[in-house]
Amino acid sequence: MPFNQKPQKFNANINTVEIGCGDKAIKLGGECTYPFYTFDAPMENAPKIGVEISDLGLADVPGIQEYYAGATTIGEIAKKAEAMEGADFVCLRLEGGDPNGENKSIEELIAVVKEVGEAVTCPLVVEGCKNVEKDSELLPKVAEALQGKNVLILSAREENYKAVGAAAGLAYNQKVGAESAVDINLAKQLNVVLTQLGVQAENVVMNVGSAAVGYGFEYVVSTMDRIKGAALSQDDKQLQMPIITPVADEAWNVKEAMASEADMPEWGPAEDRGISMEVQTAAAVLASGSDAIILKHPKSVATISKMIKELM
Repeated sequence: MPFNQKPQKFNANINTVEIGCGDKAIKLGGECTYPFYTFDAPMENAPKIGVEISDLGLADVPGIQEYYAGATTIGEIAKKAEAMEGADFVCLRLEGGDPNGENKSIEELIAVVKEVGEAVTCPLVVEGCKNVEKDSELLPKVAEALQGKNVLILSAREENYKAVGAAAGLAYNQKVGAESAVDINLAKQLNVVLTQLGVQAENVVMNVGSAAVGYGFEYVVSTMDRIKGAALSQDDKQLQMPIITPVADEAWNVKEAMASEADMPEWGPAEDRGISMEVQTAAAVLASGSDAIILKHPKSVATISKMIKELM
């Protein structure tokens, strides 16, 4: 008996969110099927890959140091990140602003933001320092400094969505990242309050949380799966925002990537382990429903870019 495939195409769509300006602008979302189910319906926009750079400089990883050789300023680093094979956008992470770390001033960080904004022509994502109080002050200034560039600001959270959402999404017409902690109800609630604040749903991108594979990752998979299911099969408007997942920070900060070869010689080269964790995590979140990911290592970016092209 011949197999008759019945396409599972939904009447609902994930919102399309555009980041950047001009010919290099990218679109996230737009799909009406589950991830890479191109046998049911075409994916309107392929998932996008961002390259993470930091105001604190380059990671102490040989392959990363080698790729950015000769780049001495954050602007030069940003240009090299933009030129990386497979990259669609650059993500500037302002981790130096953390009061428990370098505790850089707002003025110092905004100078970095402006330098990167002037250096690149591709879409730009700016991520805060993960300290709620500092980000409440920092991210509105970032949105102001990059006015007119249509950037994505990561992230508005439950504790500071009014400050970040009002500045990025309303005052300066940027895109707003809505960050929650691996829970469909928390993700939806944050989307609800952001839209009630006045931010258009088409200007919101969700960061629903992540983890490196092997570290409670099943919660990430189930959360993304439930979000996509509700958005498409139930036409839940408050969950139809595309998803972006910062993979690099999670993947390169677990034991498998950080343990030295002296401590764990049987595990092999540390850099290879880090790349493996990054690639596996990225592939898994894309298969689970993420519309964009943020990576760090050139080999990871090239590998995932090839995977996306082959699955499209």
